[in-house]
Amino acid sequence: MTGNATFRHRDVALLAVVGIEAPVVVPSTVFDERLAPTLTRLRLPQGLLSRVAGVHERRWWDEEMTFDDAATAAGAKALAEAGIDAGDVGLLINTSVTRTFLEPSVASRIHSGLSLPSSALGFDLTNACLGFVNGMTLAAQLIDSGQIRYAVIVNGEDPRPTQETTLDRLTSPETTREQFLEEFATLTLGAGAAAAVLGPAHQHPGAHRLVGGVARSATQHHELCVGGVEGMKTDPAGLLAGGLELVVDAWNEAQPEWDWAGVDRIVTHQVSSVHTRSIVEALGLDVDKVPTTFPRWGNVGPAALPMTLADQADSLRTGDRVLCMGVGSGLHTAMAEIVW
Repeated sequence: MTGNATFRHRDVALLAVVGIEAPVVVPSTVFDERLAPTLTRLRLPQGLLSRVAGVHERRWWDEEMTFDDAATAAGAKALAEAGIDAGDVGLLINTSVTRTFLEPSVASRIHSGLSLPSSALGFDLTNACLGFVNGMTLAAQLIDSGQIRYAVIVNGEDPRPTQETTLDRLTSPETTREQFLEEFATLTLGAGAAAAVLGPAHQHPGAHRLVGGVARSATQHHELCVGGVEGMKTDPAGLLAGGLELVVDAWNEAQPEWDWAGVDRIVTHQVSSVHTRSIVEALGLDVDKVPTTFPRWGNVGPAALPMTLADQADSLRTGDRVLCMGVGSGLHTAMAEIVW
């Protein structure tokens, strides 16, 4: 495969990035206990989520918080940390996979909740787990074009309804081993929220500069992971193989121009221990430069990468090169560099 799409930003900075953890901790052992009869019948061992995926627990929202309320709270927190007034925002992009209705856009409620001006654009951008990175790239291009000054990218995820439906289905005596394995990835998901604020770099000299990156697609694999409210079916082996090939090809083709082998931190989309280990080995990365949050948060979809970046912020130093790298079902990948 050839054909990386390369993008460079001239005058864009990350002014703030925040993550919000959902409050209800759900250990993987809770799922193991609920699935015990099925595991015994199918002759599968307990502890698969911890031992195979590396997900020891995940978070759910409590009854008082919805995913879009969480995304709104994350946006408000990011604006406060960036010191940007809501009235100066020109763009809101919601990148959540989770949605309650087909219309209006989730962004509409968040736009209202943040009291953004009527002049601020607002819309949803969904691309599975890659949505947040795509949202930052699009916002950066609009800032560079001069159309807007400040953008807020938000995300909120709530897999609880899907996971509860999946658990009900997997505890049925009719469940087969094949069905169990193709829905296993659903149980690795977790709830969370994130937000970032972008603006013109020349007006914020101490902020973190967005340099640019690459994007690439392998959409012949669009049927390997298909999800909806009722559940998600995944071909784990096919998804890993296709995603790994896509990432390696994109990485290798990008190196002459970007030289990412020398970056200081690589923040990836948080899938599982198998996925992370495979990426590290295939690209020859220093594992100490690749932080992981999926053991305690699970796979928080598009929120995973910005939540992990926010989690790393205090340990980053001025001038550190940070590579944000994700893969989304479909398949799509994007790699974007930030100079801290």
